[in-house]
Amino acid sequence: MLEERETKEPAMNPFQKNESKETLFSPVSTEEVPPQPLSLPKKPPPKICGSNYPLSIAFIVVNEFCERFSYYGMKAVLTLYFLYFLHWNEDTSTSIYHAFSSLCYFTPILGAAIADSWLGKFKTIIYLSLVYVLGHVVKSLGALPILGGQMVHTVLSLVGLSLIALGTGGIKPCVAAFGGDQFEEKHAEERTRYFSVFYLSINAGSLISTFITPMLRGDVQCFGEDCYALAFGVPGLLMVIALVVFAMGSKIYRKPPPEGNIVSQVVKCIWFAISNRFNNRSGDIPKRQHWLDWAAEKYPKQLIMDVKALTRVLFLYIPLPMFWALLDQQGSRWTLQATRMNGNLGVFVLQPDQMQVLNPLLVLIFIPLFDLVIYRLVSKCGINFSSLRKMAVGMILASLAFAVAAAVELKINRMTPPQPGPQEIFLQVLNLADDEVKVTVLGDENNTLLEESLRSFQMPHYAQLHLKTKSQDFHFYLKYHNLSVYTKHSVEEKNWYSLILREDGKNISSMMVKDEENKTANGMTTVRFINTLHKEVNISLTTDIFLSVGEDYGVSAYITVQSGEYAAVHCRTEDKDFLLNMGLLDFGATYLFVITNNTSQDPQAWKMKDTPANKLSIAWQLPQYALVTAGEVMFSVTGLEFSYSQAPSSMKSVLQAAWLLTVAVGNIIVLVVAQFSGLVQWAEFILFSCLLLVVCLIFSIMGYYYVPIKPEDLQKPADKQILHTQGNVINLETKKTKL
Repeated sequence: MLEERETKEPAMNPFQKNESKETLFSPVSTEEVPPQPLSLPKKPPPKICGSNYPLSIAFIVVNEFCERFSYYGMKAVLTLYFLYFLHWNEDTSTSIYHAFSSLCYFTPILGAAIADSWLGKFKTIIYLSLVYVLGHVVKSLGALPILGGQMVHTVLSLVGLSLIALGTGGIKPCVAAFGGDQFEEKHAEERTRYFSVFYLSINAGSLISTFITPMLRGDVQCFGEDCYALAFGVPGLLMVIALVVFAMGSKIYRKPPPEGNIVSQVVKCIWFAISNRFNNRSGDIPKRQHWLDWAAEKYPKQLIMDVKALTRVLFLYIPLPMFWALLDQQGSRWTLQATRMNGNLGVFVLQPDQMQVLNPLLVLIFIPLFDLVIYRLVSKCGINFSSLRKMAVGMILASLAFAVAAAVELKINRMTPPQPGPQEIFLQVLNLADDEVKVTVLGDENNTLLEESLRSFQMPHYAQLHLKTKSQDFHFYLKYHNLSVYTKHSVEEKNWYSLILREDGKNISSMMVKDEENKTANGMTTVRFINTLHKEVNISLTTDIFLSVGEDYGVSAYITVQSGEYAAVHCRTEDKDFLLNMGLLDFGATYLFVITNNTSQDPQAWKMKDTPANKLSIAWQLPQYALVTAGEVMFSVTGLEFSYSQAPSSMKSVLQAAWLLTVAVGNIIVLVVAQFSGLVQWAEFILFSCLLLVVCLIFSIMGYYYVPIKPEDLQKPADKQILHTQGNVINLETKKTKL
């Protein structure tokens, strides 16, 4: 209706054609409007099965499903990719993960500006989807072990993630709105149902992808390790399908032209009001009722009234980022926690990054449960469960979820072997000789640090030794039969070492092997081999995992495999094939196998468990996921509903941009805490839990004093308001001329 009025005003006011372009108001006349020429009726768009649903929305819904599969599938394995492929530490992995998430929620502002001011929604979706696909291609190339070294992988990964963030964020504010544009105004009910189906497609894509892509990573081996290239490549393929499907509907889409960027208008209005108030701060100038009234010299009163309503809602947005800071850690800190838990649930084995599938699954369950059961029961009890109260309860539930996560973390720590600290090492001695050996470990000042007698192939254990400095030489005194052997080995703090004793004829010697700091990767089983044979051994652990162990006490690297029974592992030397019985490999444990010769039988493997298996079941994470998802349903769904009900219709896009910005700021909070807190993990969980409780208290106080706007106050006809303020319009134009 506003567009019609703007086209008719030149005919109503003959003096307006000589006004400057800065004049934004003109008196409203009651003269009759000349009849407009009739336009030919447009051909109605094709419908789905004779219903009122445009056929074009089918392409849009499928596009959204594939795009969300692409995004959430890639993101599900991202933290483990940083940790175990790029070999970053946990804090850096968490920080980059949340920096990427934050960027994905900053770029929607750019996408909305391009669509509203320049290209329109359709072309914006097409062009930025091409950028999106390119990002997936670069990201997948960065996950190929044969393509360059560590620096090349890092650069390709960061470039790919930046392009993906631009693509997914840029199309985020356009796709849903473009689907709404396909409906005629008389089909408002069908449009409402479309948005429900659209939201369902988002969660369906997220649910399926977060279950499948961890399987592509862990169950498929590429170049002898987890196949991250495939886990990133399949989501990239889904994004190509999303782009093709969306482009196929081009001829039947309704494509509204760009209408101008309302976000830019709001920002300019607020800035002009502030600067105008600052320039007119003299006591002689009368005060105005609201600080935004200082924009009246330049902007329409309707826009100012809408911005006033908007700023009241935006004020309530200030505490919201802390909630997102907790919610988005499901893909970072909670996934890292799952790597130290047992994923064997009996029926099937869950990968650590597959636990994220609980969130979209529980969202689909909780939304109807809360709407149809819980909220109705609360209403029947006579409790006024307003939107702001629901959001506050959602914050409390998320805070409780992190308290539960901290309790689980403490339980894991009690079951996990201690880690060497500063100026400490852990040392185990493996006696592979055919008789007992007495071992004495001496420090720099010949002080005895360790003394023990070890039988042949006795099960070893790690001993904690203290150093004088960060690195130190240890002297070893070995007594074997009538021989006494002195040897020296260097060690460095915070490391694990294995001293291997071997017999060479009648002599005995030793070699020091540095164990990996993080032996269990991705929560999987880790194995390595020592070959005592005089020939190289080639071992086929699975159909696609092979390794070679050198002759005469060669030591292999660590290899990650799936847990389970390995009763017959095929091995081969240059002249013989044989089978090794490795037995049960438990979830999360680290094993050492010593291949020994047996003259009467085939070579056999002596099995030792360096690191115990993960004892705590991954099912212990279920309560924290249930609590945080219930909090998300009460906070996110209710928050958007409340915000939309309190903002004018012209401010919906601004509100969406502001909502996404709170998510971006929340991820920045996690980034800062991960880099600078220096806390152990359980303490960091408690910190986030307490911070959200404090923010919830502040939000509750703000909500207590908030006076909701009635829907009829937001829906006053613009004509009525302009007629009511007609006398003031001329005064505003006069003031503009004086300025």
